[in-house]
Amino acid sequence: MGASMEYKRLEREDLGGVADLDRQERIDVIYEQRGVDLHERPGSWNSPGWDPHGTHDHSVAAQRQALEHYVDAGGIALGALADGRLVGIGVVVPHVRPEIAQLAFLHVDAAFRATGIGRRLSDELDCIARDAGATQIVVSATPSQNTVRFYLARGYVVTDRPLPELYELEPEDVHLRKAL
Repeated sequence: MGASMEYKRLEREDLGGVADLDRQERIDVIYEQRGVDLHERPGSWNSPGWDPHGTHDHSVAAQRQALEHYVDAGGIALGALADGRLVGIGVVVPHVRPEIAQLAFLHVDAAFRATGIGRRLSDELDCIARDAGATQIVVSATPSQNTVRFYLARGYVVTDRPLPELYELEPEDVHLRKAL
């Protein structure tokens, strides 16, 4: 991309930068999880950008509120900045259960995907979780093919035993876990 990249821990007041992320994505395949098996469903589930004005689930306000919730619950937010602009953000909550961390949020701007930013954020969040005493990390992943393949390539495996509160919040997500 030619941009100067910086990775740093974000403070609560930095979380509003999520508004700068373009989350648009073309999605031609999603997965349905049945136990530990994934079943492909072709179609068109394209994801638009976050609504800058509304307050519904896919709005900037809701994303900022979610990030603040995770940080207030002890989560650590990391940002990837290109020439000072937030282009990726990830949050790990180190202690959702004894020895279990949650990768609670990971988004990379559409123009910066497939450049290693997501991998770097994921790796650094794994280290934070491990340093905090976690031996596993869980994630409820958007069931898009790109997202699920990303996590599988990072060493996650599909689990048929997701944390009940995560499953209740997002039953259509693909639930994964990884040993740290």
